Amino acid sequence: MALKRVFITGASSGIGAALALRYAQHGATLGLMSRRRDALDALIATLPNPEKHRAYAVDVLDHAGIRAAAMDYIEYTGGVDVVIASAGISHGTLTDHAEDLPVFESIMATNVTATFATFAPFIGAMKAQRTPARLVGIGSVAGIRGLPGGGGYSASKAAVISYCESLRIEMKPHGIGVVTICPGYIDTPMTRHNPYAMPFLMAPEKFAAAAMRTIERGTSYSVIPWQMGVVAKALRLLPNAVYDFAFAKAPHKPRKNAR
Repeated sequence: MALKRVFITGASSGIGAALALRYAQHGATLGLMSRRRDALDALIATLPNPEKHRAYAVDVLDHAGIRAAAMDYIEYTGGVDVVIASAGISHGTLTDHAEDLPVFESIMATNVTATFATFAPFIGAMKAQRTPARLVGIGSVAGIRGLPGGGGYSASKAAVISYCESLRIEMKPHGIGVVTICPGYIDTPMTRHNPYAMPFLMAPEKFAAAAMRTIERGTSYSVIPWQMGVVAKALRLLPNAVYDFAFAKAPHKPRKNAR
């Protein structure tokens, strides 16, 4: 199946940039969104056929801006095959630190609400074109069980997983596939500040190759790399008492407001 019209948020670095490169290498026409226009322009300059891709310097918190970008891209390409809501942020949060409340809110707005806002303006076009299409949400293994010190991030990714599950059922009658991808540890700027070991750390280009295969197949849910899927499933099966004991002294994700 050739899914050649691809729109990606969070495209200027990390997973988003790796996906952009992978799809461009396979002949896709890309709509790439990020807050940083300079980073987008630099990325597009490295892609095959840079003249055919569109850059949108829009913050995913700007929902009107997302809609305007979506409408421009659909007009430019005549439709859309894949929309990947890849934009995301990650910070440690602690509920007993009042200064972490706005950080928690920002994580939820960027990782969850913006996923909804990214998908929404494309659904009408996907329904009308009556060709295979995919909406792709980026969850995380951190959303499978709550990680101490990372309540905001874990909650946001659990929400993405559940939201995409609901959306998948809603979209099925319209022939629109919803794919949930849960990365493990991928070697990106977001993970490099983690002060703990990251098992099965994966290069972003390898992640992008596996993710593209998953999207092409229309697999409803996938953990990448697969080894983290095995770990995540095992953790989900642990009784709470065992899980609590095992993670009681786990290192915490760095807090944005740590002094």
